[in-house]
Amino acid sequence: MLPASIQITGELLSAAEVQDICESLKEDSVRLLSVRGCQLSDRDFGRVCRSVAESHSIAQLNLNLGVVSSVGRTRHLADALKTNRSLQTLFLHGSPLLDAGLVTLNAALSTHPTLVCLDLGDCMLGDQALGLICGMLPPDGAKSGLRELTLSANPGISSKGWARLSIAVAHSSQLRVLNLDYNQLGDQIAGMLAVAVASSRTLEVLDLEGTGLTNHSAQVFLDMVENYPTSLRVLVLAENDISPELQQQIVDLLSDGDEDEDREAMPLPTGPTSSSALQPIRDKYQPLRDKYQPIRDKYQPLTWLPHSNVPPCWMDLLLPAPQF
Repeated sequence: MLPASIQITGELLSAAEVQDICESLKEDSVRLLSVRGCQLSDRDFGRVCRSVAESHSIAQLNLNLGVVSSVGRTRHLADALKTNRSLQTLFLHGSPLLDAGLVTLNAALSTHPTLVCLDLGDCMLGDQALGLICGMLPPDGAKSGLRELTLSANPGISSKGWARLSIAVAHSSQLRVLNLDYNQLGDQIAGMLAVAVASSRTLEVLDLEGTGLTNHSAQVFLDMVENYPTSLRVLVLAENDISPELQQQIVDLLSDGDEDEDREAMPLPTGPTSSSALQPIRDKYQPLRDKYQPIRDKYQPLTWLPHSNVPPCWMDLLLPAPQF
């Protein structure tokens, strides 16, 4: 039997329900576990983490919306990640981790052999945490690192921290998707990110929605995509003080580049890294309407998609928009 998914949202989980989840994990019958916004006792959270540690099948774990709510739970999760060897996607969006939480998780996250997608949006992070995250984006020739990183709505990070991230992105050997929406970046940091994008050979998606940008930033990005080769395919500039005309020019240029690549595309390689299991299972481009709440979860977990010839990080763009 193929591994299935367990997706529960906003429920009070009983000890019996937690026991069922743990047994399924230990039997390697779960590929996706999502308990976003759920309430469970500290003891039961520890049981789930120990079962995640033992699982050889779990590829995606969604603990969004405050499930990791204490120092003790952060330690349980770190211990699970140190032992687990199958997890590829981890969502902690809306967890009050603070810098201390990232210090606790850092060793497990940075040494995990298969983790490629990490969501740390709304986690109350600062510069210390961001410095650790930069270590998860190793430069060319180093060990493999994250392919998708979300740092949405972490206002405690300073301009110095964002500048450091820009340098790490420029030299990252793996990063394909970077979500920085709803941080106060401003035009200066946007300019640094434009240089990072121009330097990166892998970054395809950059989300700068609601980051305090103006036409100045847009003009820098326009010049970049118009005059220099880049891997960028999607640049999100919505909810900034940028004219629709400039945004459309950038979109058109990126679309033209994508069409040119499609015509010249070679067949994708086969093997573990081409598996649909690596794709980010998120609803990033279909944002929910609660994005302005202090603790929010923009990314609904979706069911696993079948393998296709579309590059993994583009699979979520093909999903139908939800109806509101």
